[in-house]
Amino acid sequence: MTQAISKFIFHKILGWKIVGAFPKDLKKYIIIGAPHTSWKDFPIAILTRNVIQIPIDFVGKASLFKPPFGFIYRWLGGTPVDRTKSNNFVDSVVQIYNEKEEFRLALSPEGTRKYTKKWKTGFYYIAKGANIPVVMFAFDFENKQIVVAEPYYLTDSIEKDFDAFLAFYKDIVPAKPEQFNNKKLL
Repeated sequence: MTQAISKFIFHKILGWKIVGAFPKDLKKYIIIGAPHTSWKDFPIAILTRNVIQIPIDFVGKASLFKPPFGFIYRWLGGTPVDRTKSNNFVDSVVQIYNEKEEFRLALSPEGTRKYTKKWKTGFYYIAKGANIPVVMFAFDFENKQIVVAEPYYLTDSIEKDFDAFLAFYKDIVPAKPEQFNNKKLL
């Protein structure tokens, strides 16, 4: 999809805007998108990526990549993840970051569209292992905007870092507010 078409759909048809900016000067970072409560999040994220014109990859559950529509997710830049096997996803992604000159991966720290008591910590350990910042972005359905934070560089305290993530996301209104835990993430 071209940038012009994506901009038209994103801004004119859907009425969304982007507040903040994804870093263009950083070649490596991990992007966390939340709250992830609706199927609508994915197409909005893809449109956002097309509007900003920054290469961003994503991962998704393996079942999404099966026929008949799996090729679409691959074409959009996705990589399937088999969540049924205990493979070392974190180490594999850290290796990708270490091997590539430029790599940006977006994922949902919730790992699902359903309500979760805690976020998955894989993104955190990927950022730690690859020594890269975390860029937070939010799906703010109340204001129809993608909100992007400045790159966040992790500290030596996972609790402090997750408190910073919570501070960014706590007032965001997702598509389905009842499915978002905005009280405690860790």
